[in-house]
Amino acid sequence: MRRVPRQVVTTGRKWEAIVGYGRAVRVGPTIEICGCAPTAADGSTVGGSDVYEQTRQCLRVIGEALAGVGAGFDDVTRTRIFTTVPRRWREIGKAHGEVFGAIRPATSLVGVRALLDPKWLVEIEASAYRLE
Repeated sequence: MRRVPRQVVTTGRKWEAIVGYGRAVRVGPTIEICGCAPTAADGSTVGGSDVYEQTRQCLRVIGEALAGVGAGFDDVTRTRIFTTVPRRWREIGKAHGEVFGAIRPATSLVGVRALLDPKWLVEIEASAYRLE
């Protein structure tokens, strides 16, 4: 039986080393992007208390992870959005729609009590599929 190659992409952010995970994992055409928080490369939170800007940053991190495994936003089949401010879903949805409005992946927006860092208002996971 032939084994399908496994590709793992990391960004060097501190949580990846501490917890032991990759930002993106691709096995064949299947791609999984871990929960992406609104952080810059230095670990600082982007967007302050602006959930729209935080969401945009999460999506930028997802875009970087997709590119790292040879994929793009067009390949995304599902997103999972976790937020501590579910009543502000319109701001989150606006940012998500700017990237995915024409692509239309399946999605969930889930209100949670807390995320790993209390400054984070949103975190997003993605799944993608690319044959090449």
